[in-house]
Amino acid sequence: MTDENCLFCKIVDRVIAADIVYETDRVLAFRDIGPQAPTHVLVIPKEHISSLDDVTDEQGALLGDIVLAARDVARAEGIADAGFRAVINTGGDGGQTVPHLHLHVLGGRGMRWPPG
Repeated sequence: MTDENCLFCKIVDRVIAADIVYETDRVLAFRDIGPQAPTHVLVIPKEHISSLDDVTDEQGALLGDIVLAARDVARAEGIADAGFRAVINTGGDGGQTVPHLHLHVLGGRGMRWPPG
């Protein structure tokens, strides 16, 4: 189920265009419009979940789908062998800016730790 007011749900529903790079029946991945690395793809559940903190026990398998999609995206984008970062920001202090669970796949350059 999608939320008609959510930016990412509008992408799922094809109301807003996005550069989609991966899709299954439960997961969608598209390029970030403000990339922070040469490769920056967002992996989201098609079902509206506001944040990682809102995931229910019953949605645990969906989290697995998101992580496997991130792996597949990294391989398809050619960044898996060199290494990549997979990040889920949660809440305001965690850096989450869109209230729809999403995993960032970042690569194509060396990453530093801690990230700023």
